[in-house]
Amino acid sequence: MNIKSLLLGSAAALIAVSGARAADAVVVAEPEPAEYVKICDVYGAGYFYIPGTETCLRIGGYVREDIGVGDAGSFDGVNHVTDHMHGDDNSTYWKNTRFTLKTCTGQETELGTLKTYTEYRMNFGNNYGDYGSSTLAGGTEPNPNAGTAGWRAGNKSSALEFAWIQLGGLRVGADESAFDTFIGYAGNVINDTIVPYGGFQTNVIQYYFDAGNGLSAVVSLEEGSGSDTIDSYVPHVVGGLKWTQGWGAITGVVAYDSNYEEVAGKVRLDVNVSNELSLFAMVGYGSDNNLNDPTNNIDALGRGFYKLWGGNWAVWGGGTYKFNEKTSFNLQASYDDWKDIGLAANVAYTVVPGFTITAEADWQRVGQGAIDNDSVWVSATKKNNVGGILRFQRDF
Repeated sequence: MNIKSLLLGSAAALIAVSGARAADAVVVAEPEPAEYVKICDVYGAGYFYIPGTETCLRIGGYVREDIGVGDAGSFDGVNHVTDHMHGDDNSTYWKNTRFTLKTCTGQETELGTLKTYTEYRMNFGNNYGDYGSSTLAGGTEPNPNAGTAGWRAGNKSSALEFAWIQLGGLRVGADESAFDTFIGYAGNVINDTIVPYGGFQTNVIQYYFDAGNGLSAVVSLEEGSGSDTIDSYVPHVVGGLKWTQGWGAITGVVAYDSNYEEVAGKVRLDVNVSNELSLFAMVGYGSDNNLNDPTNNIDALGRGFYKLWGGNWAVWGGGTYKFNEKTSFNLQASYDDWKDIGLAANVAYTVVPGFTITAEADWQRVGQGAIDNDSVWVSATKKNNVGGILRFQRDF
């Protein structure tokens, strides 16, 4: 028994020693310290430092659903669609779903703040329009939508809306024209261009100057877009001056259209009446002799990249009233020299932070001047056009 016990004890000891040596042979590496994203609060909420750099980045965007009804001439409706079974005409919804991705960067340098901004938009849906009437309002201008299939939903063109670099006050890249951005859009309504106030997308080389005490200025060399793209080395030119105070602002912009050698300008007054109520009024005037010349190689039909309204002059006015932190009422009215009239009003309600529902009603009255010049806006097929739009938008 003593020999047996001794052997068993020796075996147990050997097993224990072997296990201990095996355990000693396993080396567990120390975990690497985690490199967490560092918040950057220099340029506002949502920015973070790109690891290993001094550049701050923000990624955002929105998802939007628009549902429109009514007349095509109010930007809202789809009219005269052929019925699948019976062949008669129907009206249907205009719908557009959009996904927009935005990026912003910022970095401080010895020459000032270095910024970039990009915005890319992708759309699915159909196109507003009248697909049956052969002519536009007044009966003299052919309807470009007649017989086409734009009422059918599908993936529509995606677009790079913005992609610019800015160092200090110098900005280069794809942007909207300073003729619109410097003076401001025509109100907080969805369809603010029932009477248009200028072209938008363009490449720019511009310089923004902040003189302090609320005084700022801009000079912008622009390419235009579409048929308004410059046709030589001479750029379109925009200049602007603004004075901003606690009560509001006074802004003026002037633009030279190098294609048609015409000049247009706008002056705007913004007034903060109270914490709840803000109002604006804007007047535009432009020369149009060359824009009205039917012998031009490209007939502008009275509308240029900057003087896009009908005739020499136009006016826009409106405002916003905030009932509370969630609900606001927005109104815009417009009128031009051709007697075009626009009216848009909406109520915007923020359901939860980042999610807003807006219901808007729109009206366009086509002026006789637009009919006489074969330049009916929005391809309206009736003189009076009424519609509405419901928008759901989630910003992130």
